Amino acid sequence: MKFNPCIGECTETGTHCEGCGRSHEEIAETRKMVKGLVALAQKMNYENQEDFANGIAKSILHKLQKA
Repeated sequence: MKFNPCIGECTETGTHCEGCGRSHEEIAETRKMVKGLVALAQKMNYENQEDFANGIAKSILHKLQKA
């Protein structure tokens, strides 16, 4: 399956968003994870938020490549 990012044309009807094609379940889970990461960055009061986001992305890619 290929990931399709949000394109800003979200729909709530049916089982999938007509904008990006992802299931509403996938979108909800992704939102939950992003919300948690944002909360952590805010809690830690990171001044270098871009480095935090890039570090998380790098870690995810590393773990996926090992899987």
